Amino acid sequence: GAPNVSTATAVREQHGHDESMHPCAPPDVVVWPQAVGQVQELAALCHRCRVPMVPFGTGTGLEGGVNAVQGGVCFDLSRMDAIAELSLEDFSVTVEPGVTRKALNKHLRGTGLWFPVGTVGMRGV
Repeated sequence: GAPNVSTATAVREQHGHDESMHPCAPPDVVVWPQAVGQVQELAALCHRCRVPMVPFGTGTGLEGGVNAVQGGVCFDLSRMDAIAELSLEDFSVTVEPGVTRKALNKHLRGTGLWFPVGTVGMRGV
């Protein structure tokens, strides 16, 4: 529905660039899935219709990876921000794709652990 889909120019332009030097290349539509099943359904639909899919996290990348150079559907994953499981014993955490480093560190506060910038290996649900 409307709160989870937008074709507004300003929203599309916001999702058509990151912090790189590349010019804005907005998608045709932005969607905000809130569950893995919704991502799967949207991806299957895009695949069947041969529509490009562009994942969007926070837009802070430096590579131009969110630029929708062929249009398509931007999957803004920011609303999928649950921290599913934390294992202090083996230093692992399972998160949804919208969890930011800052949110994870807030969750980890008081455990003696933190997730520093440049860490590899976040595992999503």
